[in-house]
Amino acid sequence: MLTAACITIGLIHIRIGLRRMPGTANLLFALAALLFATFSVVELGEMLARSPAQYLNLLRLNDFIAAAGAMTLAAFVRVYFGTGRKWLAWIGVGLLLGSLTLDLLPEPKLVFLQITGIKTVETFGGASFTVADGVRNPWVTVYYAGVLLIALFVADASITLWHRGRQRRAVLVGGTITFFLLAAGIQAALVDAGVLPTPYLVSLFYLIILVAMAMELSDEVLQASQLSDDLRESERRLNLAADTAHLGLWVWDTKNNEIWTTPQCRVLFGITTTQPLDPTHFFDAVHPDDRDRMQQDVAESLRADTDYEREYRLLLADDEIRWIAVRGHVARNKNGEPVQVRGVALDVSRRKQAEEATLQLSGQLINAQEAERRRLARELHDDLNQHLALLAVELELFGQKPPAVSSAITERMQVFTEQVKKLSSAVHQLSHELHPAKLEQLGLESAVRGFCRELSAARKFEIVLESREVPRTLPENITLCLYRVVQEGLQNVVKHSGANGAKVEMTADENELCLVVSDQGCGFD
Repeated sequence: MLTAACITIGLIHIRIGLRRMPGTANLLFALAALLFATFSVVELGEMLARSPAQYLNLLRLNDFIAAAGAMTLAAFVRVYFGTGRKWLAWIGVGLLLGSLTLDLLPEPKLVFLQITGIKTVETFGGASFTVADGVRNPWVTVYYAGVLLIALFVADASITLWHRGRQRRAVLVGGTITFFLLAAGIQAALVDAGVLPTPYLVSLFYLIILVAMAMELSDEVLQASQLSDDLRESERRLNLAADTAHLGLWVWDTKNNEIWTTPQCRVLFGITTTQPLDPTHFFDAVHPDDRDRMQQDVAESLRADTDYEREYRLLLADDEIRWIAVRGHVARNKNGEPVQVRGVALDVSRRKQAEEATLQLSGQLINAQEAERRRLARELHDDLNQHLALLAVELELFGQKPPAVSSAITERMQVFTEQVKKLSSAVHQLSHELHPAKLEQLGLESAVRGFCRELSAARKFEIVLESREVPRTLPENITLCLYRVVQEGLQNVVKHSGANGAKVEMTADENELCLVVSDQGCGFD
């Protein structure tokens, strides 16, 4: 039963040690468990030995196994605690190995110089065991001195670990190993000296040591399992947050040339494979015109130790163009070599489309402004300037040959007054068209409606306005631009289409505002 327990926990921790990085402590624990399992079997063989030669051979085997177990415990403590004076352990190991040379002789001499015989001792319940009589070798104390030094090494490592704040591990593991290693050594020494007429019980002490070690290691495994669950939950939340924000996260291991990504990142780059990725997959997804620039940017960031933030075009499988913004950070080791690049990618196609639309709208605004300037120039030249010139000529003639009758003078002055009023009205109309007050006070829809009404009345021209969900408040530049487009469009319809009516449609949704000026006129080639 004891042997089976040791083998079971040993095999369990071999698997754990091979899967964990690093798993050295678990592998050393597994080695100790298997050694102690073997020790218990050999110890049972000693109890049932039927000849001095058989007893000596089993005793020699147990000497080696016990020494290997003690050295394994020292290595475990050094790896698991990271503390302890190593010279204590090395001296202890040296004493053990030196004393074991006596067991390399054809006839083992470490414990007995000579066995004179064996005898069977009965215990309670009728059970019996074998003990040996003979001449003891005093050099066996060197062996136990080695065990004592290893126990002192474990105690020293435990004290240091205690002062570092790891009291539980220091007491449970370090204290148990120290106490029961000493207890096992004392019990075995008393049996060797013939003072204690019992079989060796070292395997029982070692089992207690294994239980203490397993408890601490199992707790660590449970913590690692909980941490793994927490990490998976954190990754799930991270993926959810990234997907919600349409962000693609990626980490490039430059040493192994492998890239980890969130699912959203693969979607952004149009990557359908579920296999491990490398930079080639991402470079191939980039538009050919941007690919060299992206490779140069990445190489420069790796070389110059700088973060980078760039925008690139992706060419997807259906020839769709997608704009992405990429930002990355290069992590380096202590030698300054790049070991990892962490980054985020964001789909900015809508922003790019909005920028292009803004540029197009700005161009339309400039064209509308130029058209409006030309129209105003024509109005000033063809209408206002001619009336002013005519008025100036009439005033000049009136000054040169004023009427002799006062009533005629009054009549002429009334004519001049009417002409000045008409000129004033024309100037006011031009001012209103340049920047109507309604545009700021009532918004785009009301200003356009007023312009349509005035133009319709002035030119005897039917204009239908349809407006749906147009916000009253819009950016000033957009409002003015759209108003100018309506002005220029309707002026062109009136002058060039030959139609007797026109239609203006303004519709808005969450992302855009659509303006259409149409007529049933002759059109143009």
